[in-house]
Amino acid sequence: MFEQKIGRRRLLTGALAGLAAIPVVGMSMRADAANAPLDPNDPQAKALGYVADSSKVDDKTNPSHKPEQKCNNCVQYKGVATDASGACNLFAGKSVASNGWCKVYTKKPA
Repeated sequence: MFEQKIGRRRLLTGALAGLAAIPVVGMSMRADAANAPLDPNDPQAKALGYVADSSKVDDKTNPSHKPEQKCNNCVQYKGVATDASGACNLFAGKSVASNGWCKVYTKKPA
């Protein structure tokens, strides 16, 4: 059989390259998770009364809701107001619909 010796420099270079790749893989996995849309049936979403379309909020159940209240103008929304969805401080790793609403809505300061 043919035996090949691996030099110390080559071994260390390969090990360092592998270690350097770990954060890159971790960041790409977090980016995918942040893009996962929030399921309205998620327990936290249900507890906060999240709906993906603000116009479908039951006003009897949520008397504080107003038609102009949407995720895209809430202080918790971290996406761009013109995007269809974006990240929310309340639902880590999930994206909410920009036209959505929940009971924690707080208007962004002008």
